[in-house]
Amino acid sequence: MNIKFSRRRFLATGAGVLGTVAMPYLSRAADRPAVTHGVQSGDVTVNGGMVWARADRPAQMLVEVATTESFRDARALPPIAALPESDFTAKMLIENLPASQDIFYRIRFRDLSHSAIEGEPVTGRFRTAPADRRDVSFVWGGDVAGQGWGINPDDGGMFTFSAMRKHRPDFFLHSGDTIYADGPIVSEVKLADGKIWKNVTIPEKAKVAETLDEYRAAHKYNLTDENLRAFNAEVPIFVQWDDHEVTNNWSLSKELPAAYKERDISLLAARAGRAFHEMYPMRESIAEPGRVYRQISYGPHLDVFVLDERSYRGPNGPNLETAYGPASYFLGPDQIAWLKRGLLNSRATWKVIASDMPLSLVVSDTPKGGSEAIAQGDGPVRGRELEIADILRFIKMAPISNTVWLTADVHYAAAHYYDPNKAQFQEFEPFWEFVSGPLHAGTFGPNALDNTFGPEVRFVKAPGKDSQNLPPSAGMQFFGHVKIDGASGQMTVTLRDRADVALWSTTLDPKQA
Repeated sequence: MNIKFSRRRFLATGAGVLGTVAMPYLSRAADRPAVTHGVQSGDVTVNGGMVWARADRPAQMLVEVATTESFRDARALPPIAALPESDFTAKMLIENLPASQDIFYRIRFRDLSHSAIEGEPVTGRFRTAPADRRDVSFVWGGDVAGQGWGINPDDGGMFTFSAMRKHRPDFFLHSGDTIYADGPIVSEVKLADGKIWKNVTIPEKAKVAETLDEYRAAHKYNLTDENLRAFNAEVPIFVQWDDHEVTNNWSLSKELPAAYKERDISLLAARAGRAFHEMYPMRESIAEPGRVYRQISYGPHLDVFVLDERSYRGPNGPNLETAYGPASYFLGPDQIAWLKRGLLNSRATWKVIASDMPLSLVVSDTPKGGSEAIAQGDGPVRGRELEIADILRFIKMAPISNTVWLTADVHYAAAHYYDPNKAQFQEFEPFWEFVSGPLHAGTFGPNALDNTFGPEVRFVKAPGKDSQNLPPSAGMQFFGHVKIDGASGQMTVTLRDRADVALWSTTLDPKQA
């Protein structure tokens, strides 16, 4: 639902229909509809953003919005329904907000059957994107609750979100694997040193997700963590998905393990996609309902191009095609055309390409072999690399300056510099790719590097082949932090661990168009 109001109307004083909120019915708290999993905001731009919450029963979501934390200038927006069909979730797009403004919102639910009964409000905040060249800061990462490492209160829960929150970023770019629908969470895991990792558990996470409710429950499990809920209330999310929102390494060729009673991968993906869109404050596409890829403009210095490398890919296979066709699709022709148009029309200083998988790290699809990601081994260009070569060539020829690729997926931190002079395919300008994660999952790596596009490892932090699937308590949980200086346009990228230690950093000077 889109709610539009002018800045004058937003800031206007006085009472009226929009400025009135019914007093809550005085009853026991259990009689009132409640916000169950905190509040979220997302896809924030220069003049608006999404807000989200979930109720515990059929209800109306009531949203108040203000430019002061005291809610002195608050306006109440028209209610929207939270129904069983959406698992009682509701989200609203609020537009025509003032630029570069701290926006405070307050969400409560009203009983559908008894309009006088309202629950307690939960508050959140976000900052709209700048219309001028102010500083911009954001964090990114992926991979949450993977490999059976769930919420362990003795280890501080999902502690990396607390570390990211301290930086007060403008937004959080979630690079995918927001859940591990294929990864059960058991109550205890024995560690290599003999200690016991103790998980918070829920019944739905005792098995792989197959039903719509089980996919929903995997997202709700993460939202029971206090660190994550506090982070969500203060930091807007720009979210994308990867494989584990459905099942490990899924494509149309996926052969499901015996743990799955439902054998139709397309049906599982449809259920997973619905749960994903219900559980995050994403802007929705009218042209293609369920679309994940989108452009989010965050002021004069930054455009973020959020990719979807799952929905349009061909089957995972050998990835050795020499001519482009359906077998070598990764983004697919329509998404590539959209990306090219967006990059060509962008006037932002920096164009961040949010890729849910790295460009040149080899990720195999076991046990049958073949490729899960883009890289297929050293050059020449083959298979899915044909799409990347086409995009990189286009960026050079257009020309388009200041592109940076951000990704996660491989569960370690790295910085890759791509040099055409060291590449098998050379029709591109040098660029950077930065890798972060996991945010709260097992730590792996490093992966083998494909030389097709000439990547050079400038930094890597990974456990090594003798120490794979380290628990979060080992400390090797990583996130990336990006700062863009408003005056100079310089971009500083820092890779950090969950203790907020800066592991490596570089500052990039923007090229003039």
